[in-house]
Parts: sequence; C-alpha cells; structure tokens
Amino acid sequence: MNLRTVVSTLALALGLSIAPAHAERVLSVGTDATFAPFESLNNNKEVVGFDADLIKAIAQKSGLKIKIVNTPWEGLFAGLNNGERDIVIAAVTITPERKASMDFSEPYFEAKQLIIVREGSKVIKLADLKGKKVGVQNGTTGDTVSQKAFGKTSSDIRRYENIVLALTELRAGGIEAVVADNGVAKNYLANNKNHKLKTLEDASFSKEYYGIAVKKGNKALLDQINKGLAATKADGSYQKIYQQYFGN
Repeated sequence: MNLRTVVSTLALALGLSIAPAHAERVLSVGTDATFAPFESLNNNKEVVGFDADLIKAIAQKSGLKIKIVNTPWEGLFAGLNNGERDIVIAAVTITPERKASMDFSEPYFEAKQLIIVREGSKVIKLADLKGKKVGVQNGTTGDTVSQKAFGKTSSDIRRYENIVLALTELRAGGIEAVVADNGVAKNYLANNKNHKLKTLEDASFSKEYYGIAVKKGNKALLDQINKGLAATKADGSYQKIYQQYFGN
C-alpha cells in the first residue's frame, strides 16, 4: 500500500476528502462588471456580457477551467501582477504602456472613443471642450485621450469609478461631456433613450483594439488563450457572440 493510499484511507475514515493529484487548477478571470455590454451583473449577481461569453468560449476551446471574478477596475492589473488573477478580460485597450507590464492576446475587438454630451450641446469635437469639465473613467483610454488633449494635470478632467457614474453626473449638469469607448457609450444610450444624451465622433480619435491580458512572461497561458480565440473565430462562435451583443 503506497503513501497516498494510506492517506486516502485515513481521510475516508475521518470523513475528509482529498482532491485528486491531477485536479486541474481553476484560473481566476478578473473583469470590471460595470461596462455593459462587455461585462455587467445580472439579477443573480453573475457576470454576463460579451467578454464573459467570449472568455467562456475560449476556455472551452483551449481546455481551460475558469472562474470569472468581478473586480474593481483600479485593482484589475495589480491583481494580475500579484497573482490574484490569472487572466483579465474587461474591454482593455492594448497600449504600449500596458504592454510594458503585462502581455496581451491577439486583438479580439476593434473600438474607438466617443464624446457623449447632452442633447442641445453646441460641442461638436474634443477641442470644443477645452476649459470645460469632462468626465472619464479613471485609468481608461478615455482618460488618456483627455489628458493628451487638455494636459495630465488639468483640473477639468473629472475621474469616476465607472462610466455610469460619469454619465449620471453629465445628466445632472455637473460636467459638460464624457469621453468613453464606443461600445459602452452606445449601449448606455440605447437602453436609456429618455436621458436625452447623444454621441459625437472626433477625427482625432484613432482605432483601438481590446486584448485579453495575462501576467508578463506567462507565454504558456497566452498561447492557450490565442489558440482558443482563433478557434472561436474559425468555427463561427465569435461571430455568434458578437451578433448577440452588437448586431451585424
């Protein structure tokens, strides 16, 4: 009788259970569930949305076991670097600054920034907001774009924990505009038509690409994610998920 058999027999006698030695580790996936339609919480407090469905499909294709954990945006990347999270998928734009501290999958979504203003606003482009209060979600590319336009230390840039808070302040008249990703901006307006807001495009806004992040140097996991992502595109799974949330 080997040692494991002895331990298992003893554990059984004591009413304990031991996980199999080959049990596959469940990977922790961090996301900020305040960014519909990419990620939000349903009535059962479960994370749902485009990113949630996509990472589940990728995990299935690549043989990964995952658990999606709602995590405040401010803690997402720190959690990835300290090992609390294995993967981050949260409409994260791939930028040179972020690539210096984490590794990204192949791009899975093309996006760009939009300006959201109240109906009747005379603002037509980003430059028109100089000297006015502009809301952004802290640490997002909307924040970065605004800093480039108005200065990193500008007191006119108002930062919020999430975009919904910024849009609420916009409706209340506390700020003149919000700069945010097109997907979340259009989704909010489509579901809140009575809020009397509109979106504006600016020619200075360049295309952005979202990626799935892993800890710097974790090539093995990144390869599995890229393999799963490619498989979802190859068999049409990606397209079905995309159409569910964004149409054709």
